[in-house]
Amino acid sequence: MAYRFLGNSGLKVSEITYGNWLTHGSQVENDVATACVKAALDAGITTFDTADVYANGAAEEVLGKAVAGERRESLEIFTKVYFPVGPKGPNDTGLSRKHIREGIDNSLRRLGTDYVDLYQAHRFDYETPLEETIAAFGDVVQQGKALYIGVSEWTADQLREAQSLARQRGFSIVSNQPQYSALWRVIEAEVVPASRELGISQVVWSPLAQGVLTGKYVPGQPLPEGSRATDDKGGADMISRYMNDETLTRVQKLKPIADDLGLSMSQLAIAWVLANDNVAAALVGASRPEQIADNVKAAGVTLEADVLARIDEALGDIVETDPAKTVSPEKRLV
Repeated sequence: MAYRFLGNSGLKVSEITYGNWLTHGSQVENDVATACVKAALDAGITTFDTADVYANGAAEEVLGKAVAGERRESLEIFTKVYFPVGPKGPNDTGLSRKHIREGIDNSLRRLGTDYVDLYQAHRFDYETPLEETIAAFGDVVQQGKALYIGVSEWTADQLREAQSLARQRGFSIVSNQPQYSALWRVIEAEVVPASRELGISQVVWSPLAQGVLTGKYVPGQPLPEGSRATDDKGGADMISRYMNDETLTRVQKLKPIADDLGLSMSQLAIAWVLANDNVAAALVGASRPEQIADNVKAAGVTLEADVLARIDEALGDIVETDPAKTVSPEKRLV
Protein backbone atom coordinates (compact mmCIF):
# COMPACT_ATOMS: atom_id res chain seq x y z
CA MET A 1 0.00 0.00 0.00
CA ALA A 2 1.10 3.55 -0.69
CA TYR A 3 0.18 6.49 1.55
CA ARG A 4 -0.38 10.18 0.88
CA PHE A 5 -0.68 13.26 3.05
CA LEU A 6 -4.20 14.61 3.48
CA GLY A 7 -4.06 18.22 2.35
CA ASN A 8 -1.43 20.31 4.08
CA SER A 9 -1.87 18.28 7.27
CA GLY A 10 0.59 15.80 8.73
CA LEU A 11 -1.96 12.98 8.45
CA LYS A 12 -1.17 10.16 6.04
CA VAL A 13 -3.95 8.03 4.56
CA SER A 14 -3.90 4.89 2.44
CA GLU A 15 -4.34 5.96 -1.16
CA ILE A 16 -6.87 3.17 -1.55
CA THR A 17 -9.48 3.92 1.11
CA TYR A 18 -12.38 1.62 1.99
CA GLY A 19 -15.83 3.22 1.79
CA ASN A 20 -19.03 1.50 2.93
CA TRP A 21 -21.69 3.55 1.18
CA LEU A 22 -24.43 1.44 -0.49
CA THR A 23 -23.15 -1.77 1.08
CA HIS A 24 -22.88 -2.02 4.86
CA GLY A 25 -26.20 -2.17 6.64
CA SER A 26 -28.14 -2.36 3.37
CA GLN A 27 -26.92 -4.28 0.30
CA VAL A 28 -24.79 -6.95 1.98
CA GLU A 29 -25.18 -8.98 5.15
CA ASN A 30 -23.19 -7.88 8.19
CA ASP A 31 -20.91 -10.94 8.19
CA VAL A 32 -19.96 -10.29 4.55
CA ALA A 33 -19.40 -6.60 5.32
CA THR A 34 -17.11 -7.56 8.18
CA ALA A 35 -15.21 -9.96 5.90
CA CYS A 36 -14.73 -7.11 3.41
CA VAL A 37 -13.30 -4.87 6.13
CA LYS A 38 -10.93 -7.64 7.23
CA ALA A 39 -9.85 -8.12 3.61
CA ALA A 40 -9.17 -4.39 3.37
CA LEU A 41 -7.01 -4.52 6.49
CA ASP A 42 -5.14 -7.56 5.19
CA ALA A 43 -4.48 -5.67 1.94
CA GLY A 44 -2.86 -2.79 3.84
CA ILE A 45 -5.79 -0.37 3.81
CA THR A 46 -5.80 1.67 7.02
CA THR A 47 -8.32 4.36 6.09
CA PHE A 48 -12.08 3.78 6.29
CA ASP A 49 -14.84 6.17 5.22
CA THR A 50 -18.49 6.11 6.23
CA ALA A 51 -21.34 8.53 7.06
CA ASP A 52 -24.17 8.78 9.54
CA VAL A 53 -26.76 8.73 6.75
CA TYR A 54 -25.58 5.44 5.25
CA ALA A 55 -28.36 2.96 6.10
CA ASN A 56 -29.48 5.50 8.74
CA GLY A 57 -26.57 4.78 11.06
CA ALA A 58 -26.29 1.04 10.44
CA ALA A 59 -23.19 1.43 8.24
CA GLU A 60 -21.31 3.18 11.04
CA GLU A 61 -22.31 0.44 13.48
CA VAL A 62 -21.15 -2.33 11.13
CA LEU A 63 -17.81 -0.60 10.53
CA GLY A 64 -17.32 0.03 14.25
CA LYS A 65 -17.86 -3.63 15.08
CA ALA A 66 -15.66 -4.80 12.20
CA VAL A 67 -12.63 -2.82 13.43
CA ALA A 68 -13.31 -3.22 17.14
CA GLY A 69 -10.34 -5.53 17.69
CA GLU A 70 -7.86 -3.40 15.77
CA ARG A 71 -5.34 -0.97 17.24
CA ARG A 72 -7.18 2.34 17.01
CA GLU A 73 -4.01 4.36 16.43
CA SER A 74 -3.28 2.31 13.31
CA LEU A 75 -6.55 3.32 11.64
CA GLU A 76 -7.89 6.49 10.07
CA ILE A 77 -11.69 6.59 10.43
CA PHE A 78 -13.73 9.15 8.49
CA THR A 79 -17.41 9.95 8.79
CA LYS A 80 -19.79 12.70 7.69
CA VAL A 81 -22.72 14.86 8.76
CA TYR A 82 -25.46 16.71 6.85
CA PHE A 83 -28.17 14.43 5.46
CA PRO A 84 -31.30 13.46 7.44
CA VAL A 85 -30.78 10.79 10.09
CA GLY A 86 -32.74 9.25 12.94
CA PRO A 87 -36.48 10.00 12.89
CA LYS A 88 -35.72 12.83 10.44
CA GLY A 89 -37.07 15.65 12.54
CA PRO A 90 -36.59 19.33 11.62
CA ASN A 91 -33.13 19.48 13.23
CA ASP A 92 -31.97 16.00 12.23
CA THR A 93 -30.31 17.38 9.10
CA GLY A 94 -28.05 20.18 7.88
CA LEU A 95 -24.94 21.81 9.32
CA SER A 96 -26.39 23.76 12.24
CA ARG A 97 -24.44 23.84 15.50
CA LYS A 98 -27.12 21.66 17.05
CA HIS A 99 -27.00 18.97 14.36
CA ILE A 100 -23.19 18.91 14.18
CA ARG A 101 -22.87 18.61 17.97
CA GLU A 102 -25.43 15.83 18.18
CA GLY A 103 -24.22 14.22 14.97
CA ILE A 104 -20.63 13.76 16.12
CA ASP A 105 -21.70 12.25 19.44
CA ASN A 106 -24.05 9.80 17.75
CA SER A 107 -21.43 8.83 15.16
CA LEU A 108 -18.81 8.19 17.84
CA ARG A 109 -21.27 6.01 19.75
CA ARG A 110 -22.13 3.96 16.67
CA LEU A 111 -18.48 3.62 15.64
CA GLY A 112 -17.40 2.69 19.15
CA THR A 113 -14.54 5.18 19.26
CA ASP A 114 -13.62 8.33 21.18
CA TYR A 115 -12.70 10.30 18.06
CA VAL A 116 -12.74 10.23 14.28
CA ASP A 117 -9.71 11.21 12.27
CA LEU A 118 -11.75 13.19 9.75
CA TYR A 119 -15.23 14.69 10.18
CA GLN A 120 -16.76 15.88 6.92
CA ALA A 121 -19.61 18.16 5.88
CA HIS A 122 -21.44 15.79 3.55
CA ARG A 123 -22.83 18.69 1.48
CA PHE A 124 -22.93 22.49 1.68
CA ASP A 125 -25.81 23.82 3.78
CA TYR A 126 -27.37 26.90 2.18
CA GLU A 127 -29.78 27.29 5.10
CA THR A 128 -27.20 27.67 7.88
CA PRO A 129 -24.75 30.59 8.07
CA LEU A 130 -21.32 29.28 7.12
CA GLU A 131 -19.87 31.07 10.17
CA GLU A 132 -22.07 28.92 12.42
CA THR A 133 -21.04 25.72 10.66
CA ILE A 134 -17.32 26.47 10.80
CA ALA A 135 -17.54 27.50 14.46
CA ALA A 136 -19.29 24.23 15.29
CA PHE A 137 -16.62 22.20 13.47
CA GLY A 138 -13.98 24.17 15.37
CA ASP A 139 -15.63 23.13 18.62
CA VAL A 140 -15.57 19.48 17.55
CA VAL A 141 -11.82 19.72 16.91
CA GLN A 142 -11.18 21.58 20.14
CA GLN A 143 -13.08 18.92 22.09
CA GLY A 144 -10.90 16.21 20.53
CA LYS A 145 -13.84 14.44 18.92
CA ALA A 146 -12.38 14.90 15.43
CA LEU A 147 -8.75 15.49 14.52
CA TYR A 148 -9.37 17.04 11.11
CA ILE A 149 -12.26 18.60 9.19
CA GLY A 150 -13.23 18.00 5.58
CA VAL A 151 -16.15 18.65 3.24
CA SER A 152 -17.83 16.88 0.34
CA GLU A 153 -19.00 18.19 -3.04
CA TRP A 154 -18.26 21.85 -2.25
CA THR A 155 -17.56 24.37 -5.00
CA ALA A 156 -14.32 26.31 -5.33
CA ASP A 157 -15.90 29.47 -3.90
CA GLN A 158 -17.35 27.56 -0.96
CA LEU A 159 -13.96 26.04 -0.22
CA ARG A 160 -12.27 29.44 -0.27
CA GLU A 161 -14.78 31.04 2.10
CA ALA A 162 -14.78 28.07 4.48
CA GLN A 163 -10.98 27.88 4.61
CA SER A 164 -10.73 31.57 5.42
CA LEU A 165 -13.19 31.22 8.30
CA ALA A 166 -11.56 28.02 9.56
CA ARG A 167 -8.09 29.54 9.66
CA GLN A 168 -9.44 32.46 11.66
CA ARG A 169 -10.49 29.88 14.25
CA GLY A 170 -7.17 28.06 14.31
CA PHE A 171 -7.84 25.01 12.15
CA SER A 172 -8.01 24.15 8.46
CA ILE A 173 -10.21 22.31 6.02
CA VAL A 174 -7.92 19.52 4.80
CA SER A 175 -10.08 17.58 2.35
CA ASN A 176 -12.96 17.59 -0.10
CA GLN A 177 -14.82 14.43 -1.10
CA PRO A 178 -16.15 14.76 -4.65
CA GLN A 179 -17.25 12.30 -7.28
CA TYR A 180 -14.34 11.80 -9.67
CA SER A 181 -13.52 9.26 -12.35
CA ALA A 182 -12.28 9.05 -15.92
CA LEU A 183 -15.92 9.58 -16.93
CA TRP A 184 -16.78 12.32 -14.38
CA ARG A 185 -14.20 15.11 -14.28
CA VAL A 186 -16.23 18.11 -13.15
CA ILE A 187 -13.78 19.06 -10.37
CA GLU A 188 -10.81 19.57 -12.68
CA ALA A 189 -11.56 23.07 -13.96
CA GLU A 190 -12.26 24.90 -10.68
CA VAL A 191 -12.28 22.73 -7.55
CA VAL A 192 -8.85 21.16 -8.00
CA PRO A 193 -7.00 24.45 -8.70
CA ALA A 194 -8.70 26.09 -5.70
CA SER A 195 -7.87 23.09 -3.52
CA ARG A 196 -4.20 23.20 -4.47
CA GLU A 197 -4.17 26.88 -3.55
CA LEU A 198 -5.86 26.20 -0.20
CA GLY A 199 -3.96 23.09 0.89
CA ILE A 200 -6.94 20.76 0.42
CA SER A 201 -6.79 17.21 -0.96
CA GLN A 202 -9.49 15.26 -2.76
CA VAL A 203 -10.77 11.97 -1.31
CA VAL A 204 -12.72 10.84 -4.33
CA TRP A 205 -15.77 8.65 -4.48
CA SER A 206 -16.95 6.50 -7.37
CA PRO A 207 -13.57 6.17 -9.13
CA LEU A 208 -15.12 3.19 -10.97
CA ALA A 209 -18.14 5.26 -12.06
CA GLN A 210 -20.53 3.05 -10.11
CA GLY A 211 -18.83 -0.03 -11.56
CA VAL A 212 -19.13 0.97 -15.21
CA LEU A 213 -15.36 1.33 -15.57
CA THR A 214 -14.85 -2.29 -14.51
CA GLY A 215 -16.05 -3.21 -18.01
CA LYS A 216 -18.63 -5.68 -16.71
CA TYR A 217 -21.50 -3.89 -18.46
CA VAL A 218 -21.28 -4.78 -22.14
CA PRO A 219 -23.59 -3.15 -24.70
CA GLY A 220 -26.18 -5.56 -26.05
CA GLN A 221 -25.66 -8.10 -23.27
CA PRO A 222 -27.82 -8.83 -20.18
CA LEU A 223 -26.91 -7.02 -16.96
CA PRO A 224 -24.81 -9.18 -14.62
CA GLU A 225 -26.89 -10.69 -11.81
CA GLY A 226 -26.36 -8.98 -8.49
CA SER A 227 -24.67 -5.95 -10.05
CA ARG A 228 -25.41 -2.38 -9.06
CA ALA A 229 -27.39 -1.85 -12.27
CA THR A 230 -29.90 -4.45 -11.05
CA ASP A 231 -30.16 -3.07 -7.50
CA ASP A 232 -33.58 -1.58 -6.77
CA LYS A 233 -32.46 -0.08 -3.45
CA GLY A 234 -30.79 2.90 -5.08
CA GLY A 235 -27.85 1.48 -6.98
CA ALA A 236 -29.66 1.29 -10.32
CA ASP A 237 -30.67 4.94 -10.07
CA MET A 238 -27.11 6.06 -9.38
CA ILE A 239 -25.67 4.19 -12.35
CA SER A 240 -28.42 5.04 -14.86
CA ARG A 241 -26.57 7.99 -16.45
CA TYR A 242 -23.92 5.62 -17.77
CA MET A 243 -26.17 2.79 -18.94
CA ASN A 244 -26.33 3.67 -22.62
CA ASP A 245 -24.68 1.99 -25.60
CA GLU A 246 -22.42 4.93 -26.46
CA THR A 247 -20.86 5.10 -23.01
CA LEU A 248 -20.56 1.34 -22.60
CA THR A 249 -18.98 0.98 -26.04
CA ARG A 250 -16.42 3.67 -25.27
CA VAL A 251 -15.57 2.06 -21.93
CA GLN A 252 -14.85 -1.25 -23.66
CA LYS A 253 -12.09 0.56 -25.58
CA LEU A 254 -10.18 0.83 -22.30
CA LYS A 255 -9.67 -2.93 -22.07
CA PRO A 256 -6.74 -3.13 -24.53
CA ILE A 257 -5.04 -0.31 -22.60
CA ALA A 258 -5.45 -2.17 -19.31
CA ASP A 259 -4.27 -5.41 -20.92
CA ASP A 260 -1.12 -3.75 -22.26
CA LEU A 261 -0.27 -2.64 -18.70
CA GLY A 262 -1.13 -5.97 -17.08
CA LEU A 263 -3.96 -4.34 -15.14
CA SER A 264 -7.62 -5.11 -14.74
CA MET A 265 -9.99 -2.39 -15.94
CA SER A 266 -10.80 -1.63 -12.30
CA GLN A 267 -7.15 -1.15 -11.47
CA LEU A 268 -6.70 1.11 -14.50
CA ALA A 269 -9.65 3.29 -13.43
CA ILE A 270 -8.38 3.66 -9.87
CA ALA A 271 -4.82 4.35 -11.04
CA TRP A 272 -6.26 7.03 -13.33
CA VAL A 273 -7.75 9.07 -10.46
CA LEU A 274 -4.59 8.60 -8.40
CA ALA A 275 -2.58 10.08 -11.27
CA ASN A 276 -4.01 13.45 -10.20
CA ASP A 277 -1.58 14.72 -7.56
CA ASN A 278 -4.36 16.58 -5.74
CA VAL A 279 -6.07 13.25 -4.99
CA ALA A 280 -5.06 11.81 -1.63
CA ALA A 281 -7.22 8.71 -1.81
CA ALA A 282 -9.64 6.81 -3.99
CA LEU A 283 -12.64 5.38 -2.17
CA VAL A 284 -13.50 1.82 -3.08
CA GLY A 285 -16.32 -0.32 -1.74
CA ALA A 286 -16.94 -4.02 -1.97
CA SER A 287 -19.75 -6.53 -1.77
CA ARG A 288 -17.25 -9.42 -1.79
CA PRO A 289 -13.80 -9.62 -0.11
CA GLU A 290 -12.06 -10.64 -3.35
CA GLN A 291 -12.96 -7.28 -4.90
CA ILE A 292 -10.67 -5.59 -2.41
CA ALA A 293 -7.70 -7.76 -3.35
CA ASP A 294 -8.14 -6.74 -7.00
CA ASN A 295 -8.65 -3.02 -6.43
CA VAL A 296 -5.76 -2.59 -4.01
CA LYS A 297 -3.29 -3.55 -6.74
CA ALA A 298 -3.83 -0.09 -8.21
CA ALA A 299 -1.84 1.40 -5.32
CA GLY A 300 1.50 2.71 -6.45
CA VAL A 301 0.76 2.26 -10.18
CA THR A 302 2.12 5.09 -12.35
CA LEU A 303 0.36 5.90 -15.62
CA GLU A 304 2.63 7.61 -18.11
CA ALA A 305 1.47 10.57 -20.19
CA ASP A 306 0.98 8.47 -23.31
CA VAL A 307 -1.33 6.09 -21.42
CA LEU A 308 -3.40 8.98 -20.10
CA ALA A 309 -3.67 10.29 -23.66
CA ARG A 310 -4.86 6.89 -24.90
CA ILE A 311 -7.54 6.86 -22.19
CA ASP A 312 -8.73 10.32 -23.23
CA GLU A 313 -8.88 9.23 -26.86
CA ALA A 314 -10.80 6.06 -26.02
CA LEU A 315 -13.46 7.88 -23.99
CA GLY A 316 -13.77 10.87 -26.31
CA ASP A 317 -16.59 13.33 -25.73
CA ILE A 318 -18.66 11.19 -23.35
CA VAL A 319 -16.60 12.57 -20.44
CA GLU A 320 -18.49 15.04 -18.21
CA THR A 321 -16.39 18.15 -17.44
CA ASP A 322 -18.95 20.88 -16.63
CA PRO A 323 -17.88 22.47 -13.29
CA ALA A 324 -21.49 23.51 -12.68
CA LYS A 325 -22.24 19.84 -11.98
CA THR A 326 -20.53 20.26 -8.59
CA VAL A 327 -23.63 21.03 -6.55
CA SER A 328 -25.22 20.57 -3.15
CA PRO A 329 -28.99 20.55 -2.50
CA GLU A 330 -30.33 24.10 -2.30
CA LYS A 331 -32.65 23.08 0.52
CA ARG A 332 -32.42 20.42 3.19
CA LEU A 333 -34.34 17.27 2.45
CA VAL A 334 -36.53 17.62 5.58
